[in-house]
Amino acid sequence: MKGKLKQILLMTDGYSNYGEDPIAIARLAQEYGISVNVIGIIDDNRENESGLHEVEAIALAGGGVSQTVFAQDLTKTVQMVTRKAMTQTLHGVVNQELKQILGKHEEIESLSPEKRGEMMEVVDDLGESVLLEVLVLVDTSASMETKLPMVQEALIDLSISLNARSGETRFALYSFPGKRKPVERLLDWTPQLDSLNKMFHKLSPGGMTPTGPALKEAIAVFEERKGKRRFDGDENERLYG
Repeated sequence: MKGKLKQILLMTDGYSNYGEDPIAIARLAQEYGISVNVIGIIDDNRENESGLHEVEAIALAGGGVSQTVFAQDLTKTVQMVTRKAMTQTLHGVVNQELKQILGKHEEIESLSPEKRGEMMEVVDDLGESVLLEVLVLVDTSASMETKLPMVQEALIDLSISLNARSGETRFALYSFPGKRKPVERLLDWTPQLDSLNKMFHKLSPGGMTPTGPALKEAIAVFEERKGKRRFDGDENERLYG
């Protein structure tokens, strides 16, 4: 398999309340070949039901994986979601290859146990070797203030875990809302997230939760990386037209 896997990892505890519909934007991300994975962070003493429903809906629309988690369990969940999303995406790629080779109704699940085992080994091998790009979107609205140290720790552990793969891994980190705009870049593409220590101390949690604009900016970052024109408001016609 050539190319790369592109993931958005959205970490939030709230219900979006500003800008475009994040579910529609997540659906558009999938069209661009970007899976949208969402981790909904919940408090010990309350559950934001509408926000958690949105977490699932965004991931479903974006072809990704969702998981709700207590803040103290964040580290292992971030790693699990990222790796599960890789396997899910590669599973789909292998199924498409099978359909081309064996016919449109053939999928991994319909193979004999022996052949299915061989195909899953291929998926696992690809997961270790394929180039992976993860753009992390961190909600820094007011309610996230006490959770940010755990987010920081989880992301550094994710960096260490994924860099143990034989394939290359690159991360970018954005927060929302930004100081002067809905989304703010904290860290450009890098293989290591250990510089997060400096970044997170600068964050001032507060403001609205512009999840849709944040996802839209993430798509733009991937598209610019491909050397294409900037993703802009013209795409709204595809979303709502």
